[in-house]
Amino acid sequence: MQSVAESLARLRDMAESPVVSRLAAAFADAGHELALVGGPVRDALLGREVHDLDFTTDALPDRTIEIVKPLADAWWDIGRQFGTIGARLGAETVEITTYRADSYDGATRKPEVQFGDTLEGDLIRRDFTVNALALRVPQIVLVDPAKGVDDLLARVLRTPISPEVSFGDDPLRMLRAARFASQLGFAVSDDTVAAMREMADRIEIVSAERIRDELVKLLSCDDPAPGLELLVETGLADRFLPELPALRLEIDEHHHHKDVYRHTLTVVEQAIGYEQERHPGEAPDVVLRLAALLHDIGKPATRRLEAGGVVSFHHHDVVGAKLARKRLKALRFSGDVVDAVSRLIELHLRFFGYSDGAWTDSAVRRYVRDAGDQLERLHELTRADVTTRNRRKADRLGFAYDDLEARIAQLKEQEELDAVRPDLDGTAVMRILGLRPGPEVGRAMKFLLDLRLDEGPLAADEVEDRLRAWWAGQ
Repeated sequence: MQSVAESLARLRDMAESPVVSRLAAAFADAGHELALVGGPVRDALLGREVHDLDFTTDALPDRTIEIVKPLADAWWDIGRQFGTIGARLGAETVEITTYRADSYDGATRKPEVQFGDTLEGDLIRRDFTVNALALRVPQIVLVDPAKGVDDLLARVLRTPISPEVSFGDDPLRMLRAARFASQLGFAVSDDTVAAMREMADRIEIVSAERIRDELVKLLSCDDPAPGLELLVETGLADRFLPELPALRLEIDEHHHHKDVYRHTLTVVEQAIGYEQERHPGEAPDVVLRLAALLHDIGKPATRRLEAGGVVSFHHHDVVGAKLARKRLKALRFSGDVVDAVSRLIELHLRFFGYSDGAWTDSAVRRYVRDAGDQLERLHELTRADVTTRNRRKADRLGFAYDDLEARIAQLKEQEELDAVRPDLDGTAVMRILGLRPGPEVGRAMKFLLDLRLDEGPLAADEVEDRLRAWWAGQ
């Protein structure tokens, strides 16, 4: 954490920025309170980049609209029922929420929305003390009823009230604890972890969509491992992602294999490293990170103890792809994400055949064809999957993949490898063979695609002759 002087200077700079000062003056002139709250204040104190400006006020939503409308380039009230009004002022997007004093029925995580009348009351109902911070503007007064600054200094996550009560009100906060542990690099207090463990089953009242969103935010951190480990340790992962804790396979003294769970966390870490190296400054690639997290989930179901102390996991790629598809659908991921992640898992072992012996040009074309638009992610996942401590083996695999990528690039220069298609279309096939639309045309197109993959582009006359000869033999 930065020095006290630096923290105060950042808070003052934020409070005196054009957008904040304009809003602060407008609310004050209207006789209402306004405070920056939560993440922006926390991040300013930590010296982290501030991305979003969240405010809280004693003004009710309709009154907030009246105050903000003359200042805003655009405004929206999609969150009005929860007291939140959004607005865009120049390049900044802000959210302003009326003080809340919600109550929960204990059966769902949807609160009965009740507006509060004090800033301190609003802060105490928040998830963690480090987020229960506010900066009154224009006065520039820090409000910290739950001693969140002390916890920032100690780098600890704890709830402003009893964690049992906090998590009972909103079980999603348990997943947020895991996310903030990774995002901020903070430890979670012992009583908070104990409550997460005891109340893990409460997460089942939270919708799959909200769980999915928290998982995505966790995986979007630069180092998601601490949060993932906390979810496994507390039993929360068993409730919505049981395939992850299942990777902690029993290792028997006579059959040796690497720790699949630890290997998985390492693969996630390395995949993020490759992603950031190849695409610096870009948004996190959640598809790649999900594939890294789930790439070996087929191993528990395919584990076999062989003679000679060998452990095998035959076809865990295919089994894992099916399990991943089922789990991601249950978490309400989009069809595109489900397809991409399951495809990457299905293909993640394909390269290791290349490392055992040089592929033909045909095999390289098929690798590219099968990967499709996931080829670059497959490169990153495959490289990340090498976690051996045997430097000689790691170097051999790395050199082999360098060679494969070089061959793909070379073939791309020779032909349009990204869009490998048969040299004839369906209309030409029907004309040459005298066919009508039907399954025979599909079989002929498959033959032509295999021919194209095996031998590359061929002259039109030769393709037609080969097609006729194939058809004559059917």
